[in-house]
Amino acid sequence: MPNPEQPSADLEPQDEFAVRTAAAEALPLVERADAFSALHDELRTRLESGGSASA
Repeated sequence: MPNPEQPSADLEPQDEFAVRTAAAEALPLVERADAFSALHDELRTRLESGGSASA
């Protein structure tokens, strides 16, 4: 099973996000909150830097 923190390089950015989101949903509450916080931070950084989805 792929590690949601290290998604496969052959996934499209949308697929990578979907895999990481689904993996986070399966975690216990505290770990789920941490996983969604990390996703939020990453997406915010991408938007603020003007980077593409693959950045």
